[in-house]
Formats: sequence, structure tokens, C-alpha cells
Amino acid sequence: MTFRLGLTGSIGMGKSTTAQFFRDTGITVWDADAAVHRLYAQGGAAVAPLAALHPPALTQGGIDRAALKSLIAADPLALGRIEAIVHPLVAADRAAFLAETTADLVVLDIPLLFEKGSEGEFDATLLVTAPPALQRARVLARPGMTPAQFDLIHARQMPDAEKRRRATHVVETLSLDSTRAFVHALIDFIRTAPHA
Repeated sequence: MTFRLGLTGSIGMGKSTTAQFFRDTGITVWDADAAVHRLYAQGGAAVAPLAALHPPALTQGGIDRAALKSLIAADPLALGRIEAIVHPLVAADRAAFLAETTADLVVLDIPLLFEKGSEGEFDATLLVTAPPALQRARVLARPGMTPAQFDLIHARQMPDAEKRRRATHVVETLSLDSTRAFVHALIDFIRTAPHA
């Protein structure tokens, strides 16, 4: 039986780094964002329906995410239409991954895990978090990111305090060493603790 650990966290909290620490131990990580990239790439299952929804998004046989962002900015209803196409395809990708795995433990990296109310699909969840000032500094250090963009993204995400309340496990990513140590300890705990 495979133990399914859902990994999540808001922008700038250190989720990608934490996911890599799991990979470094040999644990397979399914990444929702990577699944979307596969679906948007040439030959991906989302290409035809998204191109039908918004023809300018089709570029070199794949979907241009910037064109979708422009559409969402211009049409408040567009996000719901895009999600209605993409979310079932991402769910199918995740289901196919889980059906094929024989590992005792897998990590599923899902940015909007709590926003979508999908925590019940996992044996446990791990929230990656950091103090607000550190989160903001990390995000604004990204190329091309502006305070206004960060505020918009941040406003769309569930408050960190609510995510903490819902999560099975919480790690504050204050340093690489402490986060790596937490990951190793959590893996040991999952593999040795009796699970119902």
C-alpha cells in the first residue's frame, strides 16, 4: 500500500525546495505544475480544448500560458472555463501516476491542495510555510515579479493560518538545513509509525 503525502504551500514558502529534499532521498514526487506543463506542451491533452476556447493561446503546437493570463485578466469568467478543462486532466495524470507506482511512499506536490478541498485524497498533508516578511522577500527576488503581482497572487491563496489549521504536518522553511532535517524525520516517522 502506497502512503500518499500531499505537499503544499503558498508562493514563496519553499515548497519546491522541500520537494527536492524528498527527491534527494529517492522518493518520487508527482508535481501538479509539471503535469500542467506536459498537458500544455505540443501533443498534450489540454492543447486542443484550450485552443478551441482561446485560439490565440495556441503557439507552435502548444499552449502559451501568457496568452491565458491575458485572457483571465480581460475576462473574469475565463479562469473557471480554463480550470474546467485543465483540472480533470491534471487529476487523471495524478491517478495514472498513483496506479503505476509500487513505492511505499510518494509525495504529491499540489499548490492549491487546500484551496481545492482535496486533502481527503491523501494519507497526510505537509504544509510548507515561512514568516510573511520572508515569504514576500523571496517572491520579490524572483525575476520580473512586482509587489502588485505578489499581492494579487497572495490574495487568491488561502490564508496561511487556515492552511496550518488543516495540515497534518507543518514545516517552517527558515533554513535549508532545518528543512532537510525535518523532511528526513518525517520520512522516518511515516515509514515506522503504524497507520490505520
